Amino acid sequence: MNPYKITADFEQALCDYTGAKYAVCVNSCTAALQLCVEWCDGRAWKTIAKPITVISIPKHTYVSVPMAIINAGCSVAWRDEKWRGAYQLKHFPIWDAARRFTYGMYKDGFQCISFASSKILGMEQGGAILHSNDDADIWFRAMRFDGRTEGTMPHSATVQNIGHHCIMLPSVAAQGLLRLHHLPRQNDDMPDYPYPDLSTFPVFSEENQMKRFK
Repeated sequence: MNPYKITADFEQALCDYTGAKYAVCVNSCTAALQLCVEWCDGRAWKTIAKPITVISIPKHTYVSVPMAIINAGCSVAWRDEKWRGAYQLKHFPIWDAARRFTYGMYKDGFQCISFASSKILGMEQGGAILHSNDDADIWFRAMRFDGRTEGTMPHSATVQNIGHHCIMLPSVAAQGLLRLHHLPRQNDDMPDYPYPDLSTFPVFSEENQMKRFK
């Protein structure tokens, strides 16, 4: 008996609902964004030397988004953009769609969604990556599970990358499956939220960002 099968069931339900080929559940939208940035940047898994990637995001967004970018080894540039529902982490094909969740929403690239209690699906926690990349899917599933192959026991696990511990618990997946079953097909984007201008936060200054990479 595998209690984590309920997570796979929830992921398949998300695919059926959103139209994505794959859905990779994690413990937050922030974790989903960081994994996507690490995959697209390549530095964390290709072991390559390259200049630090600069990713542009709106000045007004949730504070964990630039933190996820910086923790993934990239730096943040700010742009003036009024957005609703979702926006792109330019110039990667990554979208922060934490404030959007509706039937058939998946288009392309990597869309990161949130299941936090204040969001549309309204669970206690959780997030997911909606995508269609076969290679990335294998990598995401190992990286969310400490770099291990899912289904292996710790004493026999082979670890190929420095991973993260950000799996979705079966109890959360079960709650999501139940809520998704009763969710309408059409859900409007969440209304605008008065996020602060993060470009004014000293912690995100260019000087402080560069300290991370010395």
